[in-house]
This record gives sequence, C-alpha cells and structure tokens, in this order.
Amino acid sequence: MKLTILGGGGFRVPLVYGALLTDRAEGRVTRVVLHDLDAGRLSAVTRVLAEQAAGVPDAPEVTATTDLDEALRGADFVFSAIRVGGLQGRAHDERVALAEGVLGQETVGAGGIAYGLRTVPVAVDIARRVARLAPGAWVINFTNPAGLVTEAMSRHLGDRVIGICDSPVGLGRRIARVLGVRDPGEAFVDYVGLNHLGWVRGLRVAGRDELPRLLADPGLLGSFEEGKLFGADWLRSLGAVPNEYLHYYYFNRETVRAYQEAEQTRGAFLHDQQARFYAAVRDPDAPALSLWNDTRAEREATYMAENRESAGAGERDEDDLSGGYEKVALALMRAIARDERTTLILNVRNRHTLDVLDTDAVIEVPCLVDAGGAHPVTVDPLPGHATGLVCAVKAVEREVLAAAGSGSRATAVKAFALHPLVDSVTVARRLVDGYCQVHPGLAYLR
Repeated sequence: MKLTILGGGGFRVPLVYGALLTDRAEGRVTRVVLHDLDAGRLSAVTRVLAEQAAGVPDAPEVTATTDLDEALRGADFVFSAIRVGGLQGRAHDERVALAEGVLGQETVGAGGIAYGLRTVPVAVDIARRVARLAPGAWVINFTNPAGLVTEAMSRHLGDRVIGICDSPVGLGRRIARVLGVRDPGEAFVDYVGLNHLGWVRGLRVAGRDELPRLLADPGLLGSFEEGKLFGADWLRSLGAVPNEYLHYYYFNRETVRAYQEAEQTRGAFLHDQQARFYAAVRDPDAPALSLWNDTRAEREATYMAENRESAGAGERDEDDLSGGYEKVALALMRAIARDERTTLILNVRNRHTLDVLDTDAVIEVPCLVDAGGAHPVTVDPLPGHATGLVCAVKAVEREVLAAAGSGSRATAVKAFALHPLVDSVTVARRLVDGYCQVHPGLAYLR
C-alpha cells in the first residue's frame, strides 16, 4: 500500500513511520511518500526515517517530493498534517490575540479561527485533488483545527476523510489507568463533543460504568492530568471529565494571564526549538535520530505548560509523554485496509448521532471502524452546559467555512465575534485587521 504524508517535512512524521516499522502483517504500508513545500525539511526528516529503518527488514520505502500531484497520484491512504503559515504563523496567531486580551491558542478561540481561515482554502484544494487523482484513497486528517478542517474536506470527499486526535485517547488511557484497568483496550470510553471540546461521561468495563467510582474519590481525581488541571470539585460538579483543552474555556482568565506573562508563546517556543533541530540535522555527520528524540522529549514535557502552571498542576507524568496520534492513525488504517474491526474516537460526520447538530456536522465520538470506514456509535444526548458550548463553537466553525468560501471579511468578523472566548464585536474587528496584516494567506478576505 502507498501512504502519502502531506506535511512530510513536519517534526512529528517520525512518529508515524516508527509505528509503521512495527507493523509486520499482510496488507501493510510498503511505500511512504513525503510531500512538503520545504525541500530542506523534507531532507532532514528523510534522514531521521532512514536511521529509524536501519536494520529493520522490509521497512517501508520512503521517497520525498515537493510536487503535490505526484505525491497524491495512486495513494491508498493520505495522511494530512500540514501547517499553513508554519510555526511563525502560529506565533503570529498567538501574539495578535494576546495583544487584544483574548486567547491565541492554535485550535481554540481567536487563534484557532485565524488558523482555520488560512488553512481551509488549502485543505479544500487538497480534497479536490485527492478526489481527482486518488479517488479510492482514504484521507486521515490531523491538520488543525482538526474538526473544522475535516468538515471542510468532507464536503468534497464525503466519509472518505476522517479526522484523528490523540487527546481523547490519552484521556481515556489516563482514566483507565487510575481506575486500575489493566488493559485500556477492554474499556469503552463514552466520549462525545467536537475536536478539543469533548467530555468523558463514562468508562465501561465488562458492562459496568467505572466513572462514578472515580468521581467519588478525591484522591483518584487528583492523581492524573485532568484532575490536576480542573480540580476534583469542578469535575464532580460536571459529572464528567473534560478534554484538557476545555481548560481554556473553564479557566480562561487565568490561562490568558499565564500566556501573557510567559517568556514566549508556545508557537514561538516550537519555532525556535525546531529551527535549531533542522539546522543541526543539515550537518551530514549529525546523529539525526538522536537529535530528533531529544527535541521531541523537550517538546512533550512542555506541552500545555502555562495551563498546568496556572492550575498548580506540576509537571506532566512520565507516562503521558509518549504521544499517541500515530497509534490512532495506524489502527485506523489497519481497520479499513484489513477489515480489522475496532472502536476508535474519531472526527466524522454526525449523521444522526447528536440531535442538536445537522447530519453533516463533524463531531468527535466513538466509532466502529471496518473496511467501510468509520461509523459513529449511538450516544446519549449531551447535558445542557455541554450542548451550549458545542452548538456555539460549531456555529463559529460554520462561519469560518463560509468566510473561507466567500472571501467575506464581514463573515470572518462574525466568526470571531460569535466565539465564546471573544468578548466584543469591536475586538473581533481588530482581530481580523491584525491577522490580515501579518498573514499574507488571508489576503483573500475583502
């Protein structure tokens, strides 16, 4: 099988290739094509992958290209992990928002809207090319904002595009671990919402919901990442465990202050860190894989550091530093390619899963996956507080899609103004002005 990775010069690509190296079954990926606009980054990542594959028999062949059509033609799977505007663009997203006193995180609030506005047109172009050049391919989207971008692509690819995220997987794994579940794969995680806006409402093992036991035990609640972030009292009030990204909503004022006081934004930190890595790997004698491992360890350890600092949550647990999205991607590919039926939390079209949203709205929910794709399971309705947030944010996503499709500046302002974390239409107008000044990719707004 041929797997094409868009954003193939990206820092996290070795995670995906490393997972492929462990797959020895029939029907596995035998050819990986990396596509990126930056030939230098492609060269660096190709070196890391070569060192990963050293001594591995029948390792998937790796080729690299800057020609998008060449990369897509004949692909069986397309993994989309692009970053329009690069990490410098993310840093701009953060700074423009923080200057207005609102959150600039890359998927949440003003920063997520700005990222979506410049990413959607590119993602739509990719979807159209896939439909033309590889009509039988399945697209696995990890490009952020993952739910929004998946919905944009689904308008051209239907159910053949599926969004993935490692946050729900990590959350379910942590809950299972503190509850003493030996094999997290045996637990069904009742998780529902949008990407980076979901809640675990139950964790069933052998038909029994173990979540009430967790919520009733302050010691257990305080022993894992989300319990430390949100606090035991708030989790008990919700009667659920939120995705860590909901910290930006529930503790917005504290988080914005922590980000404003930080020495540099997350985007700026990653920009500088990765610039050092790619520069170092240009040396042909440099140990590319070792450099990558060291850089990745620092990246993972500092993830959401400002949120943990504002909550007094301390350092991340060592068990939470191993990532996971590559495992979700590989499990998804296996299930489709080999009809190995499994259940995964994915971003898919709603169909009739949540009555408060239309059938085409992309949601994040447990899905049964087989050769026919991902099928959302039936879930209970969301509680009122969650329904309000989900509907509000989905309305914002729809305005982003409308603005990206029409080029309407007024619609872009509306998207910002309607977001729960943007507190003024005047601020929304200034955000659009600020982002258009720093992002050439938003020149289409008029």
